[in-house]
Amino acid sequence: MSYRSALSYVLSSTIEPSAEQTSASERFPRTSVAALAEAGLLGLTVSAYLGGGGLGLVEAAEVVTEVSRVCPATGAVLRSHYAAVACIEAYGTPWLRRRVADGHHLSTLALVDVGDGGGPGGAAPPAGSTATRTGDVVALRARKRDVVGAGEADSYIWSSLPVDGSGRPALWLVPADAPGLFVPTRPNGAGPRGSGASTVCADPVLVPASARLGQEGGRRDHVLGTVLEWLAALPATGSAAAEPVSAEALA
Repeated sequence: MSYRSALSYVLSSTIEPSAEQTSASERFPRTSVAALAEAGLLGLTVSAYLGGGGLGLVEAAEVVTEVSRVCPATGAVLRSHYAAVACIEAYGTPWLRRRVADGHHLSTLALVDVGDGGGPGGAAPPAGSTATRTGDVVALRARKRDVVGAGEADSYIWSSLPVDGSGRPALWLVPADAPGLFVPTRPNGAGPRGSGASTVCADPVLVPASARLGQEGGRRDHVLGTVLEWLAALPATGSAAAEPVSAEALA
């Protein structure tokens, strides 16, 4: 079955019938996300040799557009997932990429700090997310705003100020079960109703130093470029949580 046929089936059988209830109840669209996973659409952009669809940004944008038209919440979740998976596909382990390809891993983005760009309550911009290394463990401290699928995703692509003082943001793969990660019980972020957009807090979150994406030399800048490229190309859903993210906002 082609990805378009699979998408058409999921839209008509699952996403469209539940879209109104998702918005009205503001509940995360678990059934819709599960259907997308079952149809292979969460793994659309993972390499075919690992079991994914082997497709790219153009096809991902098409899927996000069609899903967002029917259910903005599910579209927002898929947009963040595809942008996160672009990093995982480029820099993640084969094991994790297979998990995504099999529909067993949902990822999302935790990029912008509370206070950046006029955050909640008009708070002054913070000094920035920090990363402090002790041996092979890194402590991440931050409050990330408008994280789509907060508390529902299996991992977060997390930005911080660099450990090495290089001046360029660092990106980390943070598992949802990392020690010290806190998500409010009720979503409090700006996003489509039901998207689970919320503030995610780290005070601190502990991850292995190997969780940094693109650690080798100039690849660090490529990681950030990958995120920004995908966010710019994937259609937004008309909410603050889907606003374009600049490199300056992550610095």
